Amino acid sequence: MQIILLEKIENLGALGEEVKVRDGYARNYLLPQHKALRATESNRAYFLREKAALEATNAKKREAAEKESKKLEKLFVSVIRQASEAGNLYGSVSTRDIAEVAAQMTKVAVDRHHVVLNEPIKSLGLFPVTISLHPEVKVQITVNIARTAEEAEIQKKTGKALVKTDGRNEKVEDEAEAATSEAPEAAEDATEEAAA
Repeated sequence: MQIILLEKIENLGALGEEVKVRDGYARNYLLPQHKALRATESNRAYFLREKAALEATNAKKREAAEKESKKLEKLFVSVIRQASEAGNLYGSVSTRDIAEVAAQMTKVAVDRHHVVLNEPIKSLGLFPVTISLHPEVKVQITVNIARTAEEAEIQKKTGKALVKTDGRNEKVEDEAEAATSEAPEAAEDATEEAAA
């Protein structure tokens, strides 16, 4: 289906562009949400008449979103959930959960549709999450998922999830850390030998 975009949509186009999309995407999302019009002659004429007003409305929405996004910058959100000792959640943390906590903390109207999350989070740890208050205004926050408030504080300080692993896994992790710290030194030694 050929449509005219009434606002910028990521990976699709900017305001006023005429693009072709799948019928279901247009009928079920873009048209009901008033994000696009069918590309008919009457709608093209309507868009040309209303273009200045649509651009002005879009600019106002963008400015408002930019002001609100300042409150969200560098936000650190803690979500408390039950989890196994290995760090797997009993359930998941979804866009709705993140939006509710962020809205409570900042008093910004964050809706679940503003939270960009490819799939629900199903483990303990620190996760970068994007909040898109407007198609042109995005801000990144950190979501800290822990079992308790005390664990959330420790995870915030260390930057790592508090999970229990058996001795073998800890040894493998220690060896991996040692290997990554030794790799730059080995590269420097090889460079010095080549130079000599």
